[in-house]
Amino acid sequence: MQKEAKLLYAQPVIEKQVEVLKDECKSLKSKGITPCLKVILVGNNPGSVIYTNSKKKFAEKIGASCEIINLDESTGEEEFLKVVNEFNNDDLVHGILIQLPLPKSLSQIDTTDLVVPHKDVDGFHYENVAKLYRGQLGETSMIPCTPKGIVTMAKYYGIDFAGKNVVIVGRSLIVGKPLSLLLSNLNATVTLAHSKTQNLKDLTKTADIIVTAIGSPKLFTKEYFRDDNSQIIFDVGINRSEDGKLCGDCDFANIKDQVAAITPVPKGVGPMTIFSVSQNLISAAKK
Repeated sequence: MQKEAKLLYAQPVIEKQVEVLKDECKSLKSKGITPCLKVILVGNNPGSVIYTNSKKKFAEKIGASCEIINLDESTGEEEFLKVVNEFNNDDLVHGILIQLPLPKSLSQIDTTDLVVPHKDVDGFHYENVAKLYRGQLGETSMIPCTPKGIVTMAKYYGIDFAGKNVVIVGRSLIVGKPLSLLLSNLNATVTLAHSKTQNLKDLTKTADIIVTAIGSPKLFTKEYFRDDNSQIIFDVGINRSEDGKLCGDCDFANIKDQVAAITPVPKGVGPMTIFSVSQNLISAAKK
């Protein structure tokens, strides 16, 4: 008899951890340091507006300061870089986040290393990625937020990556590649697959843990998984289904009864990403 999967929600993880961040923020304030985050938003992309507001709301919830710098869509490269450099050189600013995507007029800019490493709360700067490559685990490092959020969530739910066979589907610089490094550091055996991987179904069926981060709504149906209720799935995809509702890369209703545990979409990995921004901000302010 098949048993229903354990649903890995972000809310209980965040509720437990948020008090830790509040205490750390309070401690910093007692020393005259108010953790300060500047979010640079160019234009009014609806998804970006919602996302930046969520980051601001959470940062303020733990007692930090957060300001969204909303630049006009017509902002030129010189003015944009001037704003970033101003915050890079401001000692009262501890974290800087450039909300992507940028409008077409600025799309030629490589934002990867625009923010100085110690203020890079997104964790994308080459120096921070190099630290991850060298084996740092990310407890206090500037680690990309989605990978960091997945590890935080796994720890809460008692999921140990050590010795596990993990398949990550998706090789982006935001999720797949840094997550493969982070989980290798945690002693997992990691396979990084992608849209061009052959025999993907055979590969995912051999895994103990599968991370789907490919951006294809409901691509992963029951044929991709074993039917022994033993696999754990972290679904990073945030897509719109044909009926307009939010959905993940996994066909949740189709597979939830044949896996051990799965993150729902929404309310799964997404909120952990926003939580990790504030974690990185506190780490940056401490430094």
